[in-house]
Amino acid sequence: MLDVLRAAALVAAAMTMGIVTGVFQLYAYAIMPGLRRTDDRTFVGAFQQIDRAIINPWFMFSFFGASVFTGLASVLQLDEGAGSVLPWTAAAFVLYLAVVVITIAISVPLNDSIKAAGEPAQIADLAAVRKRFDEVKWVRWNLVRAIVCTVAFGCLLWALVEYGRL
Repeated sequence: MLDVLRAAALVAAAMTMGIVTGVFQLYAYAIMPGLRRTDDRTFVGAFQQIDRAIINPWFMFSFFGASVFTGLASVLQLDEGAGSVLPWTAAAFVLYLAVVVITIAISVPLNDSIKAAGEPAQIADLAAVRKRFDEVKWVRWNLVRAIVCTVAFGCLLWALVEYGRL
């Protein structure tokens, strides 16, 4: 029974981590480059709507599930027979904690600031709102999240390989 739980936690960790990795990468190579090419009204309005839309049960399950399942997968590998899996799950967990910290400390406050500016049609100086948002900072830190999350995902994939060898 413990083997089934270990395998399920590891698969759930890899799946949720993979989904979140894809989200951060999509922002990095499609959403933000596309928005960068728009005028201020379009940028502010589109970013506000994208940020409102992403706060949904599917994303939240994956975002928080990646940490919960990766932590659980690590804890379940603490016995002697799983020694080759534990370093990979633990590394993924630590890396993903960095992603969570970046999200909470940097991305969310920037997202909230642009939403707090109000509806684009009611904003007198959209260029100032966009500038205060600090698009360059958001993009830079999202790229860090995407890279760190990709490495964490790779660690979990390798943990699955190691688990299969046990």
